[in-house]
Amino acid sequence: MSKSRLALFVGFGGLLAIIALSGFDALRVLNQFRHQDDQIRRQFLFRNRVLNNIRAEVYLSGTYVRDYLLEPDPERASGFGISLEGVRRQMETDLSSYASQLEPAESAHYDALRTELAQYWAVLEPILTWDAQKRQALGYAFLRDAVFPRRTAMLEIAGRIADINEQQLNAGNERASELLGRFQSRLVVTLFAALVLGLGMAAFSTRKILQLEAHAQARYQEVAEARKQLTHLSARLVEAQETERRSLSRELHDEVGQSLSAVLVELRNLLAGLGVRPEEQLRSQAEVIKGLVEGSIRSIRNMALLLRPSMLDDLGLIPALRWQAREVSKRTSMEVSVATELASEDLPDDYKTCIYRVVQEALHNCSRHSNATTIRVRVQHKAGVLLLSIQDDGKGFDVSQSKGLGLLGIEERVAQLGGTFHVHSGPGIGTILTVELPFHPPATPLNKDQSEADSHTVSG
Repeated sequence: MSKSRLALFVGFGGLLAIIALSGFDALRVLNQFRHQDDQIRRQFLFRNRVLNNIRAEVYLSGTYVRDYLLEPDPERASGFGISLEGVRRQMETDLSSYASQLEPAESAHYDALRTELAQYWAVLEPILTWDAQKRQALGYAFLRDAVFPRRTAMLEIAGRIADINEQQLNAGNERASELLGRFQSRLVVTLFAALVLGLGMAAFSTRKILQLEAHAQARYQEVAEARKQLTHLSARLVEAQETERRSLSRELHDEVGQSLSAVLVELRNLLAGLGVRPEEQLRSQAEVIKGLVEGSIRSIRNMALLLRPSMLDDLGLIPALRWQAREVSKRTSMEVSVATELASEDLPDDYKTCIYRVVQEALHNCSRHSNATTIRVRVQHKAGVLLLSIQDDGKGFDVSQSKGLGLLGIEERVAQLGGTFHVHSGPGIGTILTVELPFHPPATPLNKDQSEADSHTVSG
């Protein structure tokens, strides 16, 4: 490992370690802060809820005492007494619950409240045995002189306890704020150390990055240009596919469709004439139908051969190239010759398909653009290379100014097999397409007679 890489590794490792430690410490402190804050809040809410319950029970007890003393019906008065006992038991439960969360500062006030409540219930206990006349005679005075003053005193004590509870909440918040302040100070120190180390690493890294920037920019331009060419090629290929589909659709409709429609018409006429027309006339009409069907079959076979000739799989590359040459010669005024110098025609399928499609595309371009009269196709094997050349005597073109989709497609096919593709042309001097594919055939004795038989010329 070089010194620069070691320095980068140590520097960035230390920086990451500082960041990780500061992050773990921050999580620990924040978790502690959250736990403490939740505990303070829960204790405050619990004590405050119990105090509110005690206040409500004091008011409720006063209401039951008043209703008990003023109720003339003994049965209903007994019900108010039972309710009053229930309030007393609930108040005792709330006082015990509050004692479990009692703070030291609240002890004196809590004891005073408990004593006052005990005296309050002690005062109320004798009236539960009063009869209706006694309640009516002494009830109001008892409420005024005994119940209301004690209730007011108890509520004042509960209020003081609530104030102390709020003070405890504020003290807890202050402790939490102090903890947060210590955390902030520690975080500032950590960030400062990380910043200093980061600046040092940034200065060292920047120098290295700037050295790579020029190299990366050059590579980026190359990739961008290649991507642009690929996008253009993809669009052209899609366009070519659509063109081929439209061509097939037109041929199916114009040739096969029209022929089959004519067959249907002739069949109807033939059926209509059965038993009416002379046999000779019916035979002539049947011959017409036969010719139409044979023409449709030829059209379908030609389209199938254009898509992928079956002879390429059944007979091999050379017969397929011969057929292609004959078909082009029939359709055009060009004379197409095919010459081969191969030790063996047993080529892999991808090689056969590539060579056939390259020749097919080249002949198609020649028939459309070159105005050539003679085309020579040659396939040979030399020193681990399968060489294909296609030469015409047409008008040629400027290679630097014009490169159509057909040539791009040929180049793409050849590149898939790791080969190279070259075009030599110029205005008025014809065109030579050369394809070189890396190929090493199985080691077999060279049959001279067979090689001479494979060297041939096909012309239309």
